[in-house]
Amino acid sequence: MKTQGFAVAGVLPLVTALPSWLSLAPRQASTITVDLTKTYQTMDGFGCSFAFQRANLITNMSDKTKQRYLLDLLFNTTSGAGLSIVRNGIGSSPDSSSDHMNTFAPKNPGGPKATPQYTWDGKDSGQLFVSQEAYNTYGVRQIYGDAWSAPGYMKTNNNENNGGTLCGVTGTNCQSGDWRQAYADYLVQYVKYYGEAGVPVTRIGFLNEPEFSPGYAGMNSNGAQAADFIKIFYATLQAANLTSQVGIGCCESEGWGNQVNMLNAIKSAGAESMLSVVTSHTYTGGSSSPMNTKVPVWLSEQCDLNGAWTTTWYQYGGAGEGLTWANNIFSAVTATQVSGYLYWEGVQWPSPNTNEKMIKVDQQSPYNIEVSKRLWAFAQFSRFVRPGAVRVATSGGSGVKSTAFRNVDGSIAVVVISTGGSASNVSVKVSGATQVPTQATAWVTDASHDCAQTTVTVGTDGTLTGSVAARSVTTYHIPAPVVPPV
Repeated sequence: MKTQGFAVAGVLPLVTALPSWLSLAPRQASTITVDLTKTYQTMDGFGCSFAFQRANLITNMSDKTKQRYLLDLLFNTTSGAGLSIVRNGIGSSPDSSSDHMNTFAPKNPGGPKATPQYTWDGKDSGQLFVSQEAYNTYGVRQIYGDAWSAPGYMKTNNNENNGGTLCGVTGTNCQSGDWRQAYADYLVQYVKYYGEAGVPVTRIGFLNEPEFSPGYAGMNSNGAQAADFIKIFYATLQAANLTSQVGIGCCESEGWGNQVNMLNAIKSAGAESMLSVVTSHTYTGGSSSPMNTKVPVWLSEQCDLNGAWTTTWYQYGGAGEGLTWANNIFSAVTATQVSGYLYWEGVQWPSPNTNEKMIKVDQQSPYNIEVSKRLWAFAQFSRFVRPGAVRVATSGGSGVKSTAFRNVDGSIAVVVISTGGSASNVSVKVSGATQVPTQATAWVTDASHDCAQTTVTVGTDGTLTGSVAARSVTTYHIPAPVVPPV
């Protein structure tokens, strides 16, 4: 979707095991039980987009201290949100005016069989630099390139804007010919350009909101047409020996219902197994249950498009408030069982002054920066729930709701959200662990804290005890078990 002072939180020391009778919280604390033996989806991570030249806010910033501060806010797992997915836009525009994403194939070479005239600028609307930083400095390994549209000359309307369909897919009859293979080759070339710059693209999409015909880049498609192209695209990736690195994502629908319909058509065409991820937005409708597929599902874009910019954590449950987004992430991960959750834009200039971004950045010096609490809602998950984590069952707890994850390294993250206006004393017990927890940390975001460390005690039986503040998110992190020396 597209529309036309620094502070460091205080840190408390790591708490090690204490006798259960020395617990600082009342013993009447309600108990949350984490069951490691009951598992759900594997997590790919949490992230945001830098499309439509938003990345240039970071890339072109002359103040390198603030540039690093912005990158840390987004990707640092100690001081920032620790985001682990980057979603970039693959350009289709012949120019870079306004916020257009320029294509590296701006000119029709004379037909779909003609040799393409690629011209790579090494910048990709500022996204290459951000991706290099994410990959090399912060260890982000999920780099997702998504095309809103094919270049206009490949489409039925000869325009990157206002919908139009890829020439050659089912139901089209273009005088210019069948551009399916040329578009597949174009997307493969994008992967190669990023690879040459040291950034392996891991997921790639060829549509965005295909049921929508906006006045900016976009391309229409139904499920049968998407399946038609997926088969050609998958074979092209195979021929380039890229299928072990990069997987196809589809279809970035504007709403969940349309994505379900498209997925069903892709299944009927026998192309579901060629997908690595199913992607959807929820602007025109969401879901309270998982999508019927064995392929991982990402809620790959969502935001508060129309609400006036706010940095508020909680006031009345507004669409842009931080606590609202903590609940949004929770519902998507637990009820809908998504493996990836992405906000729309990570950074954006002040106009429009809405909540479609997590961080507001001025385009000129002194580059004033405002951080919304939505970023810190993401941090409560993304810092501690790392790629490859498996969601596990939780039960119990009064005045709170919880979800838990076991990371690849064996560490455990338990995210607890207050459901009311009063603090709740909680105990967390882990069932099915090979070792009794002896250490833990706790981290809270509320109106006055930004993923700041808070108090937790660990009893001799491994039970964690702490307090969840009213209208807050507290994440309990149990480090990986210590492996005895051989």
